[in-house]
Amino acid sequence: MAPAGRPGAKKGILERLESGEVVIGDGSFLITLEKRGYVKAGLWTPEAVIEHPDAVRQLHMEFLRAGSNVMQTFTFSASEDNMESKHVEEAVGCGSLKESDRPVAVTMCIGPEGDMHDVTPGECAVRLVKAGASIVGVNCRFGPETSLKTMKLMKEGLERAGLKAYLMVQPLGFHTPDCGKEGFVDLPEYPFGLEPRVATRWDIQKYAREAYNLGVRYIGGCCGFEPYHIRAIAEELAPERGFLPQASEKHGSWGSGLDMHTKPWVRARARREYWENLLPASGRPFCPSLSKPDD
Repeated sequence: MAPAGRPGAKKGILERLESGEVVIGDGSFLITLEKRGYVKAGLWTPEAVIEHPDAVRQLHMEFLRAGSNVMQTFTFSASEDNMESKHVEEAVGCGSLKESDRPVAVTMCIGPEGDMHDVTPGECAVRLVKAGASIVGVNCRFGPETSLKTMKLMKEGLERAGLKAYLMVQPLGFHTPDCGKEGFVDLPEYPFGLEPRVATRWDIQKYAREAYNLGVRYIGGCCGFEPYHIRAIAEELAPERGFLPQASEKHGSWGSGLDMHTKPWVRARARREYWENLLPASGRPFCPSLSKPDD
């Protein structure tokens, strides 16, 4: 399937989801811009939109070329109180939002164990929908596998309650099977030693397919999700979407571009079976495969 850009007709997000269309979100801003030298870790506030707007714009463009349908504003922790104290929690009810006559999408930073008040994922989803949310799901804190487990519990909770909503998932771009209830912030590698946990593009293709099969139609990523991860979602779901993203012009499906390599053993890797079954090594012989989360 040749890259064909994106469909020309503009539709609202609910109209797209109602028709069964896949909506691809964007990915990491805080973690990615911190690595690029535009965000300060610890504070995690988005001054870069004022100080370095070109850097933020460039990242948006990379996600767009990779296949994102939705560009979220880089406003994390940008409330006036939060910019001053950095530790103020704010919450806005869905019903306040619903009065604006705009679609309401609400995601939670929770895993399969539920929130910090021991409310299960299923019950969280039910409460959000009853409060007016049309799209519910999870984002951040947990990796793709864990987040899909949480989405399954949310879906089951809605089904038991006889409620309907569109499902949205935007996990970390890291593998986090060993994190606790608070997610990756409790791992000793957070935030400066997470690179060995980065998901491969093939991991993300698997995640995209599993999310789609679960019934999730808004699929994206959060911290650690680079543009090539978003491209992996777009490529995996190209048969359903009917086109490839612009960034696929330089990327052969399942490593097919390697068939032009000069080394025969590298050319032998130009096939889906190879990359689907690869167990990548970290190159660190004395490092554990899992960590013990901090209390």
